[in-house]
Amino acid sequence: MKRSILHLTVAGAALIGTALVLQACRSMDTKRGNASVPEPAKAVDLDRYLGLWYEYARYDNRFERDCEGVTAEYARRDDGLVSVRNTCREGSPDGRARASQGRARVVPDSNGAKLEVSFFGPFFFGKYWVLDHADDYTWSIVGEPSGRYLWVLTREPRPSGELGNMLIARARALGYDTTQLRFTQH
Repeated sequence: MKRSILHLTVAGAALIGTALVLQACRSMDTKRGNASVPEPAKAVDLDRYLGLWYEYARYDNRFERDCEGVTAEYARRDDGLVSVRNTCREGSPDGRARASQGRARVVPDSNGAKLEVSFFGPFFFGKYWVLDHADDYTWSIVGEPSGRYLWVLTREPRPSGELGNMLIARARALGYDTTQLRFTQH
């Protein structure tokens, strides 16, 4: 009997410990920058979206801590999914490269504008919404339903000041708090 109580106590402590760790991880992420994330503005032609993107700005997050020179590269896979390769340079645009390899699938009935992306095996997929993009696919604004994450992407590492200002204004028009944006060095 004492042994059963001990096992229950240890299991309970482990459960509470896990909950506290998850809560701590959750609190490390950015606060919500948009309480009412809109649906994507238009359809996405995946073949035109594929290729190399440069991160112009983002909401800070734990998985990109201390990252500069951030890029994302998307390509079709033989199995119908999309390969995702995110690369960052630690500390500066010339810092050591760190890459993450993942995969994405298009959400049915989303006009190609919603994807589910996984970097952590077959069971966990995060939401990736292309909220808006240029008609010629030279820029893209990406978020997800919670409003905690936002990425502003361009095809050039250093877009013009005019384009940069327009992208920030567009993110603001989508309801995002642009004072939370962190601009990426390239």
